[in-house]
Amino acid sequence: MQKVDITQDFALPVERVYTYLAEHEHLGPLFGAAITRVKDGDTSRNGAGSVRSLKIGLLPAFEETVVEAVENTRIVYRITKGSPLRGHRGVMDFSSTALGSRLHYVIEFGSVVPGLDRVVKLGLDRSIRKGLATVEAKA
Repeated sequence: MQKVDITQDFALPVERVYTYLAEHEHLGPLFGAAITRVKDGDTSRNGAGSVRSLKIGLLPAFEETVVEAVENTRIVYRITKGSPLRGHRGVMDFSSTALGSRLHYVIEFGSVVPGLDRVVKLGLDRSIRKGLATVEAKA
């Protein structure tokens, strides 16, 4: 299993950061992917049950499903279709700080293809850090 573990502080209130990152279409720069909404959530647009499709380069598209969404606090999602990654779980934990807000973002996964998980980890870590650096200007 691989683990991407990133903590990012923002000079914005937690409500703005959560609202921005909860919106599926805003996640493209974090993952270096084209993202399409497949389904709205069970009780809210970006809540539990919402599904997004991600397309990275020439690779086949895959889907992620939000399994838990607690407004301004937490988003948990899993890959649910079309990926060689296994045991995938992404968790975004949001909290307020004295100067704004903090995101603690952890993604864990393995792979059915030997070594693929290590390559994906390196790419995800770099892409997410770069994408999070743009959130304050966009949120």
